[in-house]
Amino acid sequence: MRIVVLTGGIGGARFLLGVRAYAQEVGAEVTAVVNVGDDLRLHGLRVCPDLDSVMYTLGGGADPERGWGRTGETWTVKDELAAYGAEPGWFGLGDKDLATHLVRTTMLDAGYPLHQVTEALATRWQPGVRLLPATNDRLETHVIVSARSELASPAATNNASTVSARSELASPAATNNAAAADGFGGGQQAIHFQEWWVRHRAQLPTHRFVFVGAEAAKPAPGVTEAIAEADVVLIAPSNPAVSITPILAVAGVREAVTTGPAPVVGVSPIIGGAPVRGMADRCLAVVGVECSAAGVGQLYGARAAGGLLDGWLVAEEDAQTVIPQVTVRAAPLRMTDEAATVAMVRAAVEMA
Repeated sequence: MRIVVLTGGIGGARFLLGVRAYAQEVGAEVTAVVNVGDDLRLHGLRVCPDLDSVMYTLGGGADPERGWGRTGETWTVKDELAAYGAEPGWFGLGDKDLATHLVRTTMLDAGYPLHQVTEALATRWQPGVRLLPATNDRLETHVIVSARSELASPAATNNASTVSARSELASPAATNNAAAADGFGGGQQAIHFQEWWVRHRAQLPTHRFVFVGAEAAKPAPGVTEAIAEADVVLIAPSNPAVSITPILAVAGVREAVTTGPAPVVGVSPIIGGAPVRGMADRCLAVVGVECSAAGVGQLYGARAAGGLLDGWLVAEEDAQTVIPQVTVRAAPLRMTDEAATVAMVRAAVEMA
């Protein structure tokens, strides 16, 4: 059996622990297609938060308390940068984590594509699944917010600077992250998702998300091939608006999922009208989607009607959920431990 998982974020990383364990039970192969819309460049280094969260979690190196970064982390470099007044101060890179970004950036600068760099980094962590970035190309999630003076401060780094809202925002022409903002009207501007999420805690007046570079981005080698050869495609209980949608925004990925032979089963990230963790509710509000299992299921839509889903696994609290033309089943969805997560994965695969 071949399983492909579209995933991102901490919830997606923890879900993959269950997928890996299930795959070991049944002798399946797993490919994880991971969101790169959160990626940014800080202090000259390429940082890939979702790829790293997955890699550290599956490799046993993730901090279980914070849910992100490395266990036993230290912050000497962060403190020294702060002493110099180096911005951005709102995004901290731990000393152990910094090593990953140094190796990644060195390899990228030497000409290796991101999927090969990811494979090389994974040789240390042995995640037990194949990790693929959704694309090797530039893809960044930017957030259109109401303009505020502090957003134009030095802390608005290259990847969190204003860009035009005209068509070039999502085209190859949007190559300068520090482009002038003059096309929004009504005092709007764009900042990188990480600044919106980490610095401002998603509390700014927000209008929409834009996936810069998506139109020109191509799937990383192996992504569409894995989807075409899969026996089942799972959509992890990741943030639908900013972890899953950027993957699908890469030209050719959505088409591979919707036209491929494998059944597609999604797992709801919402239980009883609330996200299990994080701020998915704020992201869903931006895209005008109700924070419920039904709302997210309808966002993905039925594959039979041009959407994504053949099956939708919801929590027992949401057992009455109905998605037209989609098979809906209920199961315990709280990933309290690996056994509970394996049971959840098994329920999703059995739907296929």
